[in-house]
Amino acid sequence: MTGTAPGAATAARFADVTPAQWKSLAAATLGWMFDSMDFMLYVMAIGRIQAYFGISAGTAGLIATVTLLTAAVGGLTFGVIADKLGRVRALSLTIVVYAACSVGAATSQSVWQLAAWRATLGFGMGGEWAAGAVLVTETWPPSLRNKATSIMQSSWAIGAILAAAIAGLMLDVLPLGENAWRWLFAVGALPALFAWWVRRTVEEPDVWKANRDAGRLTGNPYRTLFSRELRARTLLACALSSLLLFAYWGLFTWLPNLLALPVAQGGAGMTIVKSTAFIIPMQAGAFLGYLSFGPLADRFGRRITFAAFTVTAAIVVPAYLHLMASPVLLMLLGPVLGFVGHGYWSMLGPLLSELFPTAVRASGQGLGYNSGRIAGAAAPYAMGLLASVPGVGFVAALGLTSLFFVAAAALGFALPDASREPLSA
Repeated sequence: MTGTAPGAATAARFADVTPAQWKSLAAATLGWMFDSMDFMLYVMAIGRIQAYFGISAGTAGLIATVTLLTAAVGGLTFGVIADKLGRVRALSLTIVVYAACSVGAATSQSVWQLAAWRATLGFGMGGEWAAGAVLVTETWPPSLRNKATSIMQSSWAIGAILAAAIAGLMLDVLPLGENAWRWLFAVGALPALFAWWVRRTVEEPDVWKANRDAGRLTGNPYRTLFSRELRARTLLACALSSLLLFAYWGLFTWLPNLLALPVAQGGAGMTIVKSTAFIIPMQAGAFLGYLSFGPLADRFGRRITFAAFTVTAAIVVPAYLHLMASPVLLMLLGPVLGFVGHGYWSMLGPLLSELFPTAVRASGQGLGYNSGRIAGAAAPYAMGLLASVPGVGFVAALGLTSLFFVAAAALGFALPDASREPLSA
């Protein structure tokens, strides 16, 4: 049994969760972790790539922007694939795509080749979240849905920590020379082995199989999503994701680079190894933020918890950015920024799943989240471009992300909270 049982009508406990349900959570969790690792490897190597190819910050940011744009396309595409062919099939395919393209990026001989490989990697990366988040919400009991998706979301922080640790080792410790970034990307092949395990051992959710057997998985899902019944929910989900992803990618794409910039340019003047020592505690805070969101949402309500995280992030971001000259304070505030700057993501998976019926759930998940990626994709380029303006710099540019966090907090109250109710069929 891999549906919402046990416990659709009563509060389930972790002891009630079946092996099949644990496998679905493991598949989505590890897939999201490797997704994070493969994307963050570029973020950690962005300065070395600039130097190797002799490109500007704007161009380096544009490659990240292209990756996020194709991730949006991948999310839209694989959402439909997950609805039509199955959540597990779509999940395993996305993992293979981004693992293979990370290796391809390691062979790049020009900026154009690198951009092409990273763009294709984004296509797979974008599809993973839509398939994985739906797999978890459709297989776990309603009373544990917030907690299960918090566990899944927390693996993004683990992936980022892995990327930071591997980057510190390969870029600054091992004698790999100017091609160190190539070896870094080659590590991204490892998730392909995990995809094989997913495809062989994880079952499709019962609710999806019931819809398939009843012939309800036909037609154009996007026509349904923009029908009179669902249009308002679809547009609100897209708007919320857009605000969050612009703020998130605008800030965290460039933060490692800001730590590595010379003090005279507004940075902290750290090496990759030293900045890694600051990024890992920040991601540890993010891990705790992801895990905490579910229990806090169950206790205080999802919308109140979401607003608390995002408003606090809007306050902490400018404070952190103005402490570049004080390593001790950066180290102390880093985990706090990680906690409030990431934890709210644990809301999005269950929220989007609850908004849409099974036949279009993954498509709605993909559209809601990845329309935000389209907006968020502009953020790395916009921040890099704005920071290049004389008299602005990265501190002022990245500080603008606070406005988007506040706007997201306000919009969150317009969305329904069905976090303890069974998913619609």
